[in-house]
Amino acid sequence: MIRLDKYLADMGVGTRTEVKKLIRQGKVTVDGSIEKSPERKIDISHQKVCCMGEAVSYETHEYYMLNKPAGVVSATTDRQDKTVVELISSKKRRDLFPVGRLDKDTEGLLLITNDGELAYRLLSPKKHVDKVYYAKVQGIVDESDQEIFAEGMSIGNGETALPSKLEILHSGEISEIRLTIQEGKFHQVKRMFHAVGKEVIYLKRLSMGTLLLDETLKSGEYRALTKEELKRLC
Repeated sequence: MIRLDKYLADMGVGTRTEVKKLIRQGKVTVDGSIEKSPERKIDISHQKVCCMGEAVSYETHEYYMLNKPAGVVSATTDRQDKTVVELISSKKRRDLFPVGRLDKDTEGLLLITNDGELAYRLLSPKKHVDKVYYAKVQGIVDESDQEIFAEGMSIGNGETALPSKLEILHSGEISEIRLTIQEGKFHQVKRMFHAVGKEVIYLKRLSMGTLLLDETLKSGEYRALTKEELKRLC
C-alpha cells in the first residue's frame, strides 16, 4: 500500500507537487471513482489508477538491456552529455540507474534498472561475476600478456587488477581480444593494457554474468529483459 501521490510520481506522471495538483483538480480516478486526496492509500496489486483518462500501472522494478553507444555517459544526469537513462524512452519509473559504468567511448551491454539489490550482486567483487569485453588493441598481444593478465597485475595509482582471462582473437599491429574480468575499476581494461605497453582503441562489453548482449539490438537500442534472463540473473 502506498500513497496515491507517490504512486503517480514513481511512475513518472510528474513531481509530487505536480501530481498533488492533478489529484485535487479531480483528474485522477481510483477504481473508476474520482479521488481528490493525495494521501489515499493504493493497493498496487489490485486497484486501478487512471490519470486524465489513461491507466497508470505500477511497476516496482524495471529492467532494461541497452546496447550503449559511444558518446553517451553512464549516469542518471549530466549537464553536458546525454545519459544512458535518457535513452530509455519507454521507462515508467524515475529512479532508474545504470548498473556499473562504461566509459563514454565504450560501447555494449549495460543494464538499466532501479533494483539496488541486483546491482550489488552484479558489481560486488566478492560475488565474482564475470564481465566479458571485446577490444581492439594497438600493438601485438601475445602469450606473455596472457600470462601477466592471468597472474594479476599492477594498473597504476597503487591499484591492482585481479587475475583475468585474456583470449587472443587476432594478433598484429591492431590486435583483437576478448577479456574476462570480475571487477570494474575506473578505466580498468584500458589501464591493464597500458600497463603492458599497449593502447585500447575500441572497447565493447559483451556480457555481465548470465546476461548476454542481444545481437539484434543496434547501437543505442534497448529492450526490457525477458523473464528468463531475469530469472537467471537473480
